[in-house]
Amino acid sequence: MIIDGENLILGRTASIVAKKLLNGESITIINGEKIVITGNEKEIFERFKHRLKLKNLANPRKGPNYPKSSERIVKRTIRGMLPYKKPKGREALKRLKIYAGIPEELKDRDVIKLKDAELNKERSLKYVTIKKLSEYLGSG
Repeated sequence: MIIDGENLILGRTASIVAKKLLNGESITIINGEKIVITGNEKEIFERFKHRLKLKNLANPRKGPNYPKSSERIVKRTIRGMLPYKKPKGREALKRLKIYAGIPEELKDRDVIKLKDAELNKERSLKYVTIKKLSEYLGSG
């Protein structure tokens, strides 16, 4: 199944995709950088910037390593909704692929738009795209 990520809300998309992965489906998400996070831009940036500064006092090089690139932010969010410490969750995560943009091999394939996770631009004026967040965090 190929899902177009343009104007989809991150949390809703992640929960829907996690359920489908646990049911054994293989999922590819294109336009992963166009997925949005709803809320105040400043608060979202502060929350993700704080995650990057988390360190372990005993060994500062260890600790939770959060991604900066847009595809990996989406994958990490989906991973959080899977039981990835169990074999079932690890196998499900292996069936997930996320691309920024549309790769050549997927241009002519049928794409699904998740209606349940779509952003209603009339209702929600405050949102940030994953691409903008990734650029703020310092991704290349």
